[in-house]
Amino acid sequence: MPAPPDISVVVAAHNRAERLEALLDGLRAQTLAADRFEVIVVDDGSTDATPEVLERAVGQPGLRLAARRQDPARGPAAARNAGWRNARAPIVAFTDDDCVPTATWLERLLERAATSQEVIVKGRTVPNPAEAALLDPYAKTVNIAHSSPHYETCNIAYPRALLERVGGFDESYPSPAGEDSDLGCRAREAGGRPVFEPNAVVHHAVFVRGPLDGLKDALLATAGVQAYKRNPGLREHLAGGVFYNRSHPMLVQAALGLWLARRNRSALGLCAPYALNLLRRCRANHGSPRHVPFFVMYDAVQTAATLRGAIRHRIFIV
Repeated sequence: MPAPPDISVVVAAHNRAERLEALLDGLRAQTLAADRFEVIVVDDGSTDATPEVLERAVGQPGLRLAARRQDPARGPAAARNAGWRNARAPIVAFTDDDCVPTATWLERLLERAATSQEVIVKGRTVPNPAEAALLDPYAKTVNIAHSSPHYETCNIAYPRALLERVGGFDESYPSPAGEDSDLGCRAREAGGRPVFEPNAVVHHAVFVRGPLDGLKDALLATAGVQAYKRNPGLREHLAGGVFYNRSHPMLVQAALGLWLARRNRSALGLCAPYALNLLRRCRANHGSPRHVPFFVMYDAVQTAATLRGAIRHRIFIV
């Protein structure tokens, strides 16, 4: 057996063969010496060319790659657990099969992780610059420029001992929403100290989609509520301690204003904060005023999904 690596990279892969190849290329290009890290990819029941991509990549020079498969698919939480439990390094980094790490990613994670045995290193994630032209209000990507309370697994590193202490990811989460937040909160309660390393950068893919696909994302709030039920400390990050998204209270206020305006036109003033919020989001998401109806519908669907999750998990979140 070769000497244990300094850091292990764990990836849950599912039906993104092309993206997975780009990720592996990014890992081969790391400035960290190839013998200092290993990569474990767990194929979560893919039906595309993912198995073939991994079969070709295993054993190629420049990357210590191990591939595992779970069939049928059991979700990303189970795949990541299978990955880190087979890792040999004291530090476990997670990223996703729709990401490409910058060349110094692992070096920066390791440098920050060396500051403490209990440190959880969160990195910076930005939309892939090569795909920036694809950004619009319907596109799916990830942009984490500052420390987040959700411990997103697209770019994060944990001490393996800490993962063992908390038992890894909770596999009861029905969809990829909230399981990463749940793990991070439990790890912090167990003594982990989260820090943000802005120089550990990962580029996230930009997926071109239509409005219906965007609205499907809003439905994930139903599953996302579970993390707030199990980790009360997360509630401090809710708007007003109650609202799942900061736009939700403004949507409720605007709806109230429209209802009251039937008798008193001045009540329309209650809609102003939400109107400004919508315009800011249009600009921030490379849209225009014509995208306002989409954002209103998104907020309405997400609010309904949140209430459904709140009823299911018996917690007051809107």
